[in-house]
Amino acid sequence: MFNRSSLTEFLSEINGIPGLEILKRASEQKRYSRDFFDYSPILKEQLDSCRADCVVKPSSVEAVISIARLCRKHEIPLTLRGSGTGNYGQCVPLCGGVVMLMTALKSIRNFNITTGVVTVEAGCLLGDLNKYLLKKGRQLRLLPSTWQTASVAGFVAGGSGGIGSVRWGFLRDPGHLLGLEVITLEESPQKIQLEAKSSEALNHSYGTNGIITALTLSTCPAVDWQEISLDCKELGSAIELLKSCTKAAVNLFLCSFLEKKIVESMPNWSGEAKGKHRLLLLVDPDGLSTIEKLAIEFGADFFHLGSEHENIGNGLRELTWNHTTLHMRAIDSEWTYLQMLLPQPEINLIENLNRKWGENLLWHLEAVRQYGVQRIAALPLVKWQGRHKLDELMNDCNEAGAIMFNPHVITVEDGGLGVIDSDQVEAKKKFDPKGILNPGKLRGWTSTKS
Repeated sequence: MFNRSSLTEFLSEINGIPGLEILKRASEQKRYSRDFFDYSPILKEQLDSCRADCVVKPSSVEAVISIARLCRKHEIPLTLRGSGTGNYGQCVPLCGGVVMLMTALKSIRNFNITTGVVTVEAGCLLGDLNKYLLKKGRQLRLLPSTWQTASVAGFVAGGSGGIGSVRWGFLRDPGHLLGLEVITLEESPQKIQLEAKSSEALNHSYGTNGIITALTLSTCPAVDWQEISLDCKELGSAIELLKSCTKAAVNLFLCSFLEKKIVESMPNWSGEAKGKHRLLLLVDPDGLSTIEKLAIEFGADFFHLGSEHENIGNGLRELTWNHTTLHMRAIDSEWTYLQMLLPQPEINLIENLNRKWGENLLWHLEAVRQYGVQRIAALPLVKWQGRHKLDELMNDCNEAGAIMFNPHVITVEDGGLGVIDSDQVEAKKKFDPKGILNPGKLRGWTSTKS
């Protein structure tokens, strides 16, 4: 715990910093100390009482540097926050201190019309950036289901993949993040430019090892994505159809599977539930006929729902990835979830777990690309029966060969592959030697200090 007298001195010194708003109300301190960690009953218990002592909102990089300098001077914890759309407590201040809102830093600094490379400030909303890019004939490669409200840096620092992962893989794959502008927490904070390779250590690190103020990203040509819904009677056929769609010579941006009991709980605008499992796809117009032929081959009902541009706000992407969990929890908050990559053949694990867990486990699958190979990720809905039962289910998944990404833990490593990334730790040693940034979230750093 930091020295409370230091906080008093800090508060007196930040008054008058140009381009800095200080949010003083207790309700604001509570609001900006939270994200959607209550998806997890475990994280809810751990994080519900965490509160910032001070919330600041810089509107310039210079103001960010001033806050970094004073936090370092007084050794006050500093936690960065974008829109707060994460699910794992990425922006929750475990040790109190200062929460710094980055949402006023939202300028699009540069766009290269030839390459499509864009440089944008940390707080720009992904939805706003994508609208800008569409006017230039480009679009973002990867988006979370919260794409309309999530910030760019929040997605890179706290996310891993999402809509677009069926084609483009994950954020940490080479070629997505091309550079960062970062403020360090050294005794005299510096503004530094990191190229693609040196940026990797700050990608998906929860803002623990540097303050991201701007990002340079790759984009891809815009496509008039067509929304497709495929309804299948049999579970095995639906999963094989999903795999066949990803292997076909068509351009996909989304390929999701929802078990029929999940379909019944989706919003009314998503289409009538017909007691069947459902695949949701975003496909290039020239792939429509191919997907229809595959649907006929597997005995599925084919529905072309039209251009995605006609359904902004109520599009298929609003039913997928973590939004699936959001909709289910809106009906029954006892649902939580898991995240994993499935072993092949996927149906074996699913059927084996179904026999044991029954209706306490509902399957939501997302087609992804991992290291260039098509895979199936699972974000199954799990009925909360206590921590012991959740641990038992995760153990069953591990023993069946699934690669788990635990959404019920607070550290970068344990929510990923469970191993310490030495590059992330080395970056923290270099850019945040006092360990001020988002303390408690990087296990590799904590273990070196214990």
